[in-house]
Amino acid sequence: MAKYYKPRIQTGSEVTRAKIPSGNEMLGVIESKLGFGRTHVVCADKKIRVCAVPGKFKRKIWLNIGDIVIVEPWEYEGDKKGYITYKYRKGQINWLRNNGHLDILDL
Repeated sequence: MAKYYKPRIQTGSEVTRAKIPSGNEMLGVIESKLGFGRTHVVCADKKIRVCAVPGKFKRKIWLNIGDIVIVEPWEYEGDKKGYITYKYRKGQINWLRNNGHLDILDL
């Protein structure tokens, strides 16, 4: 017997706001996938970091090349490594672009 699943609510592409990096966080674009939950990310400060996805996000976030993410650099080796803490969706990317937040990334 088939199990009934609640249908997912389709959200529109119209977004009124999106999460903006704060404190030590910065925007980045995924350049390549390395495997084992690690990726190369080009960050807003033009440095390429090897970024890992924390355990609580591993099953929730699917990362692809070209995705725009929020990166939090490590305290040690912060110029080379960091964590991916958030991935933007299409509607959120459009909102960021319209409000001038993606000018830093030269997209």
